[in-house]
Amino acid sequence: MFETQSGRAIRAGGPTLVAVTEPAAAAAATEIPPQVPSQGSRGPGPDAPGGPDALSGTGVSGGPGGSAAPEGILRRQAQRESAARTYARSLPIVPVRARGLTIEGADGRRYLDCLSGAGTLALGHNHPVVLEAIRGVLDSGAPLHVLDLATPVKDAFTTELFANLPPALAADARIQFCGPAGTDAVEAALKLVRTATGRPGLLAFTGAYHGMTAGALDASGGAPGVRVTRLPYPQDLRCPFGVGGPEGAELSARWTENLLDDPKGGVPAPAGMIVEPVQGEGGVIPAPDGWLRRMREITAARGIPLIADEVQTGVGRTGAFWGVDHAGVVPDVMVLSKAIGGSLPLAVIVYRSGLDVWAPGAHAGTFRGNQLAMAAGAATLAFVRENRLAERAAALGERMLTALHGLACVHPCIGEVRGRGLMIGIELVDPDTGAAAPSLAAAVRQECLDRGLIVELGGRHGAVVRLLPPLTLTDEQAAAVLDRLADAIPAAARRTH
Repeated sequence: MFETQSGRAIRAGGPTLVAVTEPAAAAAATEIPPQVPSQGSRGPGPDAPGGPDALSGTGVSGGPGGSAAPEGILRRQAQRESAARTYARSLPIVPVRARGLTIEGADGRRYLDCLSGAGTLALGHNHPVVLEAIRGVLDSGAPLHVLDLATPVKDAFTTELFANLPPALAADARIQFCGPAGTDAVEAALKLVRTATGRPGLLAFTGAYHGMTAGALDASGGAPGVRVTRLPYPQDLRCPFGVGGPEGAELSARWTENLLDDPKGGVPAPAGMIVEPVQGEGGVIPAPDGWLRRMREITAARGIPLIADEVQTGVGRTGAFWGVDHAGVVPDVMVLSKAIGGSLPLAVIVYRSGLDVWAPGAHAGTFRGNQLAMAAGAATLAFVRENRLAERAAALGERMLTALHGLACVHPCIGEVRGRGLMIGIELVDPDTGAAAPSLAAAVRQECLDRGLIVELGGRHGAVVRLLPPLTLTDEQAAAVLDRLADAIPAAARRTH
């Protein structure tokens, strides 16, 4: 069982679970200090007595500059910002302070953040080692903008990154610093393999998400009229072959192999294959290890570069330092962003030297030399390595998944619980038909927010509740997250019915 903050236990469907020891220095530095309660607070938040952060009071009602008017800020945002805004629609809060798992809004309420900047915040908000690294650069007088010039900060980041790469890749790797977002790195990776092979085509997978720029969208699911061949990504609940499990994964691999070798298959030799070790936006679907090894074998035998999109799965998120490590796969190209910048914008590709055929200036970007992000990133990479946070994520994630499987036994609206490490998804369905239930998922998200828990949705129909807590998550915080989720799901089910 996984004991929750309310004193209940979520039945895990197995033996009693032992506590996982918290990593040294991981939690002590990740709390917002207690504050004097404000007069205008709207009831108890996550920091109420007995709450997961053990904080007294309900916070302050103003940000660093004094009193804030959250309603006015939200109203002005709605009037001024693009209709393309996303998270602001489902999370109508105005964050003014944050530390670790906790966000404090301008209204004084505190929330447990299981979105973590869409997986960016490996150490949670404002971790001391990240702040120290940033202050160190600022206090040193070092230039903050250097294009692609060599600097001590950049050298330290690259050295730490290479120390954590799969050894077989690190021994023969090159790194390209890209624009600041993961989608920029995806574009660079696609451009790299097309330049190196002289071929235009690309292999990608159903359900994929690789970013919002044109080339990245082409490789993502749902893009029409593009030069990308779609291959089936294996999954259990909605297997494209109707079988799931190892048999479904085997059929996916055989389909891929046959398509590439069929002279009448209509698929000429492509420039590369791009794959996510765990599909995030696609619904938190882990690639089976054996299937991923087959993709490596298939591409290697045919001279097709394999690109691993580790933007969200990297830096310990899945319970290994990189998502491909579970399968022991060494890709030709790794696309990295999010957590490698320590909460600041940074994106790179790392690839084997044989692909490094670019001419000088063939791929550039004004903001590819983000010194603050490199310093924060190096500190984050080192902290994850030194404190074995990937192993911590594997152990705690397994306990949370086990508890959620027990919850699924009680609530038939939970179609499937899946994930790896601290990358967890809960697909909600209509109990009668098994069809995806996006309205129920949206209701669960709102019920979670009402209880001081921030989650987001993903999956084909937006029916998957996603948990991406920081790797510094404590046992107590994990129990609080599960407690609120366990309350939110039946409350949402009652609301939608």
